[in-house]
This record gives sequence, C-alpha cells and structure tokens, in this order.
Amino acid sequence: MSFLGIDTSNYTTSCAIYNDGEIVQKKKLLPVKEGQLGLRQSDAVFHHTVQLPELLEELFASFSGSIDAVGVSDAPRRQAGSYMPCFLAGVNAARAVCAATGKPLHRFSHQQGHIAAAVYSVGDSSLFEKQFLAFHVSGGTTDALLVTPHKDEIIKADMLASSLDLKAGQAVDRVGVMLGFPFPAGRFVDELAQKSSKKFKINVKLKDGNCCLSGVENKCRAMLEKGEAKEDICRYCIDYIMTALVKMTEYQLEKLGDMPVLFAGGVMSSRVISSALSKKFGAFFAASEFSCDNAAGIAYLTALKEGRI
Repeated sequence: MSFLGIDTSNYTTSCAIYNDGEIVQKKKLLPVKEGQLGLRQSDAVFHHTVQLPELLEELFASFSGSIDAVGVSDAPRRQAGSYMPCFLAGVNAARAVCAATGKPLHRFSHQQGHIAAAVYSVGDSSLFEKQFLAFHVSGGTTDALLVTPHKDEIIKADMLASSLDLKAGQAVDRVGVMLGFPFPAGRFVDELAQKSSKKFKINVKLKDGNCCLSGVENKCRAMLEKGEAKEDICRYCIDYIMTALVKMTEYQLEKLGDMPVLFAGGVMSSRVISSALSKKFGAFFAASEFSCDNAAGIAYLTALKEGRI
C-alpha cells in the first residue's frame, strides 16, 4: 500500500510517497531574491501554488501504483495559535486529491513531520512506542520537546523549552547572508565552518531551560568588521548554537532522566553540530535529505495512521 505526504513549509515545497518501507520524495526551495532573508507569506503561498503541481507531476511520473491515503501538514506545531498561511497550499491540494479519489485525509503538524522523518531515517519505529526527548531546530524553531505516543496523531510533542529570541536557523541564515551567501545559508555556513581550526570559549546561560541566541548575529558582525576570517566567523556561529543545544539537552535529561534523544530540523544537517551531539549524547539524527523541510515524515505518519507499519 502507498501513502502520499504533502508539506508546504515556509521555504520548501515537498511531496513524498511511502511505499513498502521506501520513501520517494520531491522538493524545491521557494525562490528568495539575493540579499533577502525571507518571503512575505502571500509570496510563499503563491510560489507553493505554482511549485506543488509540478512536483506532484514529477513524483507520480516515477510511481505506477495507487494511493491509499493522503497526509498533509496543516500548521507549524500542534499548539494553540500555531498557524501560517503557506500551509494552505498543501492542505488545499491534499483535499482535492482526496475528493477526487475518495481516499482518507490525515492532518499533522510540520513539526510532527520533522520528528517522524528523523525516526524513519534512523530506521527505528520503536521510538514511537516510548517517550523520548526531541529537538526541532530550524529557521522558525529551537524547540526541546517531550514526545509521547498518541492514539490519534501517532506522536504528541509537548514543548519543554525553546529559544526566547532568535531561532537557530535564523541566526545561521543572518550570518550567512551577512557573509554573502544565498538564503537559506545553512549549508554554506556549515561547510565554511569546517575549514576553521579556531577554538572558541563560549558560555551559554539558560533561563529555565530556554536559551537566547540573539547575540550570535552581533558577535559575528563585529568579527567581520574586525576583518576576521569568514571561516572563523562561521565556526563561531555554529559552535555557539551547538553549545546552546548541549546545555539545553543536559538540562532536560537531568529533569527527565535517561531517555533517547533525537534531533530534527534543517540546522541538524550541520556536520559540526551533529558530530558533537552524537558523541556526547548518543543521539539520533536524520540523514541530510530528511533533515531539511520535507514531506517524507508526513507520508510516514500517514502509513502509521493507517496501521500499515
């Protein structure tokens, strides 16, 4: 049996099919003009509306079977007030497919999709049967979450802590654009950071488990004005975020006790960060293709919801 997943996040249009344990996905970044740090929601909705049919055509061109159910992300998180217009593009497309085929529609949050994509990537669906600590670290989130099994939505992710100001992905993107990289800049910042051998003494203080990241941009700008090497600026940015995540993880594990730790979200595709956190906590990480925004987790959750895994 096969299951379609659709996700129209703030900066990526994506669709995926889960079929007999394998996932095929198609995705495309939204176009952002050089030097800009994002898009207005109205522009994001427009680009998703244009890109999603094209990606669905590509996806179904390589698939000969039939779809048994459709899943879609309809909000950033499963929290009151969590809403972004860009998800309407995916929801409307999913509703149209279900209306035409008579197949069931299942709704999940974008955050649930990220967590599920990471679980699929590490190949251990038994994580869904227990509590675990998860981090969703992206352009819009730096969230520590207690994930528990949930009858209706497979998993429930309760917020434990977050960044009180700038989010990790925002910090990376702002530093990257400052250095002349295109948006989103995470890949370029991480690659350049790996070329630096400089060591930084970074002290991150938490407030009830929450971090603050707004100082990263100012510090990196000051380093640039002093003429410091770009690779060292990138390394400082990445190391600061890594240090914040280490502190947040230690804080939560001290409160919750020993449990599995999983990191999801685009920032977690950083080799510098994932290597350090894996060594320290034995944490689970998604492969790079399942770290950044994608519909794979939504397709996977749909199969789970239908009882096919």
